Amino acid sequence: MQREQWWKNAVIYQISPWSFKDTMENGKGDLEGIIEKLDYIAALGVDAIWLTPIFQSPMNDLAYDITDMRKIDPMFGTLEDFERLLNLSHALGMKVMIDQVWNHTSDQHPWFQESKKSRDNPKADWYVWADPKEDGSPPNNWLSAFMGESAWQWSGERQSHCSAVI
Repeated sequence: MQREQWWKNAVIYQISPWSFKDTMENGKGDLEGIIEKLDYIAALGVDAIWLTPIFQSPMNDLAYDITDMRKIDPMFGTLEDFERLLNLSHALGMKVMIDQVWNHTSDQHPWFQESKKSRDNPKADWYVWADPKEDGSPPNNWLSAFMGESAWQWSGERQSHCSAVI
C-alpha cells in the first residue's frame, strides 16, 4: 500500500523546460539541460521531477497546445533525449511525471481538425461547440482565464463557436 501512495509524502520538483537550462543556445531550456542538472536535483532529496509539456506544439500556450502527444517538440530535444532523462532519473531514484492535459490541444491537432469539419463526424463532439446568438456573437460571456477575452473562437468551416482551443 505504501508503494502505491508514494506521492503522499514525496518531494516533487516541477520543471518548466522553457525556463530551465539552455544547452542548444536558443534562449529556451531543453531536456539536455535538465539531464545536466539531474545529479543536483537528486542531491536535494527529490523523489520525482514533474515536467510541464514537452510535446510537439505550435507553442501558443507554453506547449499546452499540443499537436502530437507522441512526439517531443524539437525545441526541447528528441525522444531519445527524453528516454535518457527517464533512465537517468530512475537510476538516481527519481520518478518522472509529465504534465499532460488530454482535453487541451492545439487548433492544429488532427482531432480538432476533424472535429471542426462538420457536426456529424466521429470527432464532432470531442470539443465544446456552440451556435452563436442571433446577432452572430459568441453564445455566452465566458472569458478565457488565461487571456482575459472571450473563451469562444469562431469556426467558419463549422459555422459555430468552439471554446478553449488555442
